[in-house]
Parts: sequence; C-alpha cells; structure tokens
Amino acid sequence: MKQYKVGLVGIGTVGTEMIKVLRERKFPCSEIRVLATRDRDQEIAGETFHVRETKAEAFDGLDIVLFAGTEGAKGASKLWGWEAVKRGAVVIDNSADFRQDDRVPLVIPEINAEALDKHQGFIAVPNCSTIITLMGLAPLIRAVPVKHFTAVTFQSVSGAGHKAIDELAAEVKAYQGEEIIAYEPTAFADQIAFNVIPQIGGEKADMPGYTSEEAKMLIESRKILGLPDIKVSCTCVRVPVFYAHSIAIHAQFAQPMTPEMARDIIRKSPGVKLVDDLASGLIPMPIHAGHTDDVQVGRIRIDPCVENGLALFCSGDNIRKGAALNAVQIAEALIQRNLI
Repeated sequence: MKQYKVGLVGIGTVGTEMIKVLRERKFPCSEIRVLATRDRDQEIAGETFHVRETKAEAFDGLDIVLFAGTEGAKGASKLWGWEAVKRGAVVIDNSADFRQDDRVPLVIPEINAEALDKHQGFIAVPNCSTIITLMGLAPLIRAVPVKHFTAVTFQSVSGAGHKAIDELAAEVKAYQGEEIIAYEPTAFADQIAFNVIPQIGGEKADMPGYTSEEAKMLIESRKILGLPDIKVSCTCVRVPVFYAHSIAIHAQFAQPMTPEMARDIIRKSPGVKLVDDLASGLIPMPIHAGHTDDVQVGRIRIDPCVENGLALFCSGDNIRKGAALNAVQIAEALIQRNLI
C-alpha cells in the first residue's frame, strides 16, 4: 500500500485527536510532520514528536496537510493553506476560514464524498455541530425531501479548547453550597458549571439576532446538502458537558416520514447508531457518545406542529466526528477515490 507523508498544523485538542485517529485507523502514513509556532520536542498522544516551526519550506514533500484550526492554530490555514497546496500537498482544513469558498468542497464523507471529485487541493471540514446534525438528518433527506428544519444545539465545553475544559473542572471543584468560591471565569464570559450559555460566537452582522455559530448551521447545511434554498433556524447553547455535542432537531418533510421509516433508514446508514427505546431509557446522551466515532440518533417521533413533521435528537463527539475523525475520513476518501 502506498504510504503518505502527512503534515499537521496545530496541536491543541483537535490536533492531538487527529494523531490519535491516524494511529487508531492505521492510516498509511510514512511520516507525521507536526508544525506549530516554534521548534520543540513534545509528547503528543503518547508519542514524542519534534515539532517544527511553521514556515513555507516546512510543507515541502508532504502529501496531505491537516489544519486543526483551533487553539492558536486558528487562522493558520489563512496564512499557510494555499502555500501548502502550491508546494504539492492536499489541505484538509478544520477552520471556518474557507468553508464558503467556491474553490473548496465542504465535506462529510458519509454524506457528500462526491464533492471531493472536483477538489483543487483544498478541502474544508464543516463546523462540529453541523456535522453531528447532518449525520442524523441527511440520510432521511436522501429518502424524502425536506422543506426546513430547526436545530437547538447543546454544545460541550471541549469545543472551546483545553482552557474551557479546565475551567469547567475548576468551577466544579470550587463549588461550595450554592456558589462557586473564589473563581473568576476566563474561557467564558460567565460561569459554565451548573449553567447554560445561549450564545456561541458574536452576532452575525447580516443575520440580526443570530450568532456566527448559529449562522454556520444554515450556510454550511445548504452547501453540504446541495440545497441552496433550504430554510434553517438554529439556537446554539454551551452546556456544562466535557465532550460531545447534542442537537434537538425538528424537520418538515415534503412527504410523510414516519418514525418507523426514519429508524429503518438510520439503522442502515454509516456513521450513525440508532439509540431509540424510550421505554428502556435508551436515548442519545453525550456521556455515552463522547470518545466514540458514531453519532447516536434517537427520540424519533412525529412533530404534530407541522404537516409531515418529525423530531429527533442526536449526540456525537465534537472533537472526533465533529473534527479530527471527519478530517481523516476525508483523507481516506481521497485515497479510495484515487484523488491523491
């Protein structure tokens, strides 16, 4: 089997997970070249890597470059992404910087791998909450066209990086009686332990009242599904959970979509796991979806508020399927489709 030289830019939460996923899936790489802001030796995911300073010549000889897109690496693809392409690599970018660029496919391999066929050396990974939502919804849309959907996300703190994980843990430890003693939040504007924060990102200028994170659900879903006119409304909420995002979805289909039909479709779809037995307490939950690859789908039921309405609930690991795993799966799909 051909071996590939893989570059990784950024070694925060997502970058570390990318190395884990490459190793777990036995990706055919002869080298993992880690790039960051400065030279150093560092242990990452149980291995010691010589981390190189990111500069143009550091991309020479690489076949694939993964941009983690978080924790200091945000914006790195803007600086170095097309330079890496120019030097012969295919870039897979986890940041939001090029998701709406017409040159750049926005890909969830289980849903729209065919978009890779026209890549120009640069591919984007969608937002984590968009990925988890569409993993549960897209298989149903392939069977019956959808008119619109609404989504309420319950997003774990790991989506905001290591500092946010540490902050939640510290606030829980500092909790005494009915308040948190002597701890000032820095990762979030307000306390996250025992609280929810219904704002992720700043206000989107051209969508008054909606945040940038909420806008991604609309804009990215349209591109991934190839449905430029689909209507989507989203509310994004940060919750005191370490790993895995959850999404409550209500969709209106053009024709009847019964819960039985939906369950049968989910059972047969890759990358998702049907967890839907309310009487037995089998329901999607982040505590079970975290650190796993499949997106759990359940609570499937009729939405009586609209004609042909269906409600469902999804939970998936935002660091794995929502970022690192999806990026590696894109690389695998490129190989499988003889595109690299």
